[in-house]
Amino acid sequence: MTHVVIPLYDGVTPLDFTGPYQLLHALPDMDIKLAAVDRQEVVADGLTFGALYDLESIETGDILLVPGGLGCIAALETPRFLAAIRRLAEDATYVTSVCTGSLILAAAGLLDGRRAACHWAFRDLLAAFGAIPDSARVVRDGNRITGGGVTAGMDFALSLIAELRGAEAAQGAQLLLEYAPAPPFDAGLPATAPHPVMKAVNARLSNALADAERRITLVAEQLRNAG
Repeated sequence: MTHVVIPLYDGVTPLDFTGPYQLLHALPDMDIKLAAVDRQEVVADGLTFGALYDLESIETGDILLVPGGLGCIAALETPRFLAAIRRLAEDATYVTSVCTGSLILAAAGLLDGRRAACHWAFRDLLAAFGAIPDSARVVRDGNRITGGGVTAGMDFALSLIAELRGAEAAQGAQLLLEYAPAPPFDAGLPATAPHPVMKAVNARLSNALADAERRITLVAEQLRNAG
């Protein structure tokens, strides 16, 4: 049995964890726990996730999988949440994340000097915590495996399954879910998106990114002073 712990928090991006969850759930002998501090219901993009496990009561897990989302900044500012992440990472065989979940791992001191993926707009913020930003869709550095922005969670999960059960098991999960992406537009990266689209998305993210930069700088400074 492989035990997976997925910590949730308000403002998490649902696809960051539901995509990997669906692929991992397709395998036999997988125990996947969605957890939150105090078992609180988690609100994410208008969806409410309940009946969660108590994050601080879970003793161990083979895989720690931290999803991202704009709520990750508040999560990494929460000492109890970060402490639970650090504790679970100690005995985990794989410490992993999707999208801005890598910022949480980095803030917990789990990516110091390691390469990591993140959503393109927030990737450079990893350096504030001593991580090395990497633009690859899936990045492995030791037992740290990180996926880039949101949809990269599917590729990340398939890579993880291949690591756990072999390439054939990963291919079986891919076929079962008919994961054969063929996007109608080639606009999923800054390098390929049309200039007007890139400009509009940057404008949409500008306030959130400025807020994230300010708060992460403060958290990083506090962690350095505490250390």
